[in-house]
Amino acid sequence: MAVCIMVIVKENYPFYVRSIPVENELKFHSVVHTSLDLVDEKISAMGKALVDQRGLCPGLLYPTEDYKVYGYVTNSKVKFVTLVDSSNTAHRDNEICSMFWKLHNSYTDVTCNPFPNPGDRIRPRVFDNMVTSLMTQVC
Repeated sequence: MAVCIMVIVKENYPFYVRSIPVENELKFHSVVHTSLDLVDEKISAMGKALVDQRGLCPGLLYPTEDYKVYGYVTNSKVKFVTLVDSSNTAHRDNEICSMFWKLHNSYTDVTCNPFPNPGDRIRPRVFDNMVTSLMTQVC
């Protein structure tokens, strides 16, 4: 099960955070912050031939004792990072990338809404409910 999903904007600050349990959120921030350099490194290693894609899924960034850290980057340099419980070995990289595609599509729907102010935190219940359902689906 995914324990944390973060949306990180181009300037490398968290735009949206959803974690289960909430009391571990500071620990998750630390793990995600250390993974941002790895996301950039893996994307630059993939080469410029992949730049024309809608988004890039480098997959597993690194494992820790408790979690596996996965990343995804959009063309606009928005990063999605998720932490998955290491004890769960049933998931595959293609399932995680599929989850990131769904997350990217939902994020695009939220940010294309003309009513919120640009740069405000994501608050729509629809996005939050979608993230919650994705967190329980990743098994």
